[in-house]
Amino acid sequence: MATLTHFIKDDWPGYSLDLFSYPAHYSGDLDCVIIPHGVIMDRTERLARNIMDDLGNHAIVVLCVLKGGYQFCADLVDRIKDLSHNSNRTIPMTVHFIRLKSYLNDESTEDLHILGGEDLSFLAGKGIVGTGKTMKTLLKHVEAFGPKMIKVAGLLVKRVLHSSACVPDYVGFEIPNRFVVGYALDYNEYFRDLSHICVISDTGKMKYKI
Repeated sequence: MATLTHFIKDDWPGYSLDLFSYPAHYSGDLDCVIIPHGVIMDRTERLARNIMDDLGNHAIVVLCVLKGGYQFCADLVDRIKDLSHNSNRTIPMTVHFIRLKSYLNDESTEDLHILGGEDLSFLAGKGIVGTGKTMKTLLKHVEAFGPKMIKVAGLLVKRVLHSSACVPDYVGFEIPNRFVVGYALDYNEYFRDLSHICVISDTGKMKYKI
């Protein structure tokens, strides 16, 4: 079996669902597990170490993008805290939450709403680590408040032809252009309760389409 690395090839078939536990109410709604939960955790710890190496001893504001980014953000912050407790370097952190809405069914839309980010004046002069997706518009918004520096951590980057999307400074996995759910990533608010990152099936898309 091929080794799963941070770069997931286009022809990667994923893992059989039979190898994992997942909620029975999603039976038939998924094609495969593309990234198991344990692999996500290991990769998140590696990203936390990279952030510690780059930003250790600098106070930062973690800007978490809800809802899809909350699980990754929580686990990343926990790993950074664990490393800080066992190192002579530390990262004082505060966490702020905002919400972006940009998907209808499995299609990204141009209509992007930023909720909770109307006044980010407290970012002035601070270092920022942003986590989540749809970052390009958000970065432009955040830069207007004069932070000292901005770093972006993203769990997933999709390979999309002719994309002008922001490439995070810290990337968990680069994946094919397939619609994935789980680990707080949703399809019309469903599948957030999956621990693994999975590829949704056509049946699942039809079942939960709005």
